[in-house]
Amino acid sequence: MASLLSTRLAKRLLRPAATLVDRRINRSTSALRADIKALRAEHYAFNLLFDRTGRSGSRIVTPASIDTLVREIASVTGADENAARRNVTIAFRNVIALEALAVGRLAGSTSNVCGKLATVPLLDPPNENVLEIGTLYGLFSATLMRMLHRAGIEARLTIVDPLAGSQLQPGAKQASDPTGTPVRMDVVRANLALGGQAGAEARIEKGFSGDPEVRAAVSDRQYGVIIVDGDHSLDGVLADLEWVEKIVAPGGIVVLDDYDDGRWPGVKDALDKHLASGSSRLELLGKVSTSAFLRAS
Repeated sequence: MASLLSTRLAKRLLRPAATLVDRRINRSTSALRADIKALRAEHYAFNLLFDRTGRSGSRIVTPASIDTLVREIASVTGADENAARRNVTIAFRNVIALEALAVGRLAGSTSNVCGKLATVPLLDPPNENVLEIGTLYGLFSATLMRMLHRAGIEARLTIVDPLAGSQLQPGAKQASDPTGTPVRMDVVRANLALGGQAGAEARIEKGFSGDPEVRAAVSDRQYGVIIVDGDHSLDGVLADLEWVEKIVAPGGIVVLDDYDDGRWPGVKDALDKHLASGSSRLELLGKVSTSAFLRAS
């Protein structure tokens, strides 16, 4: 009985305090909901810039993903992590700026694209000649021209691509591009102009990298940088690597895109087979995101 009276008395004494706490909780919850609503409104423009609409995926990055990229770049290039982080930051800003202005899109994840852009200048190419095999909309080359120019390299760009209206991959279903933009010369030229003088003056050879006439047309020089991003099949990549061996300058940088990407097993299989032959001039420096970096002897 005493316990019951004590409990009733305690409840009566504590009721005003409990009511006050309830009111404060309700006010805090309402305020939190209002803050969340305001944050969503404030970040609406942010989401318009960085979401996946019309691109390969979201451009939103996390501290962890940038830290990983920085470590990989430092390992491949031998640069200190401060230099690697600075290049990643500049690459990311360029990707967002140019993709916002461009027609079409940059193909690939943010880590993959920024990894290539940040790494190439740090590897100090031996000359200014750049070859891209497979360009899609030309936007990666335009952004790379910006990064090389910033590093003091006045690049001379050559591009090989069939410009067949859509992205082509033998044996793969060709889905409609999320941007709805056709892959054709005027689109590529418009995007290359965003890369400054080097982009605007780029030489474009329309055709496949395996075509003898295409190879003859662009084998007039040795290249300090070669981006291999064409046919992703085992045979296609092997053929490109065999050609690259003939036209890459001593000390030249070869970037093999989509290496060790589970969606394109032929890329890694081809490089592994090529290097296992024992006669290659190319040395594997390492991997950044899903791109392999090699240097020619």
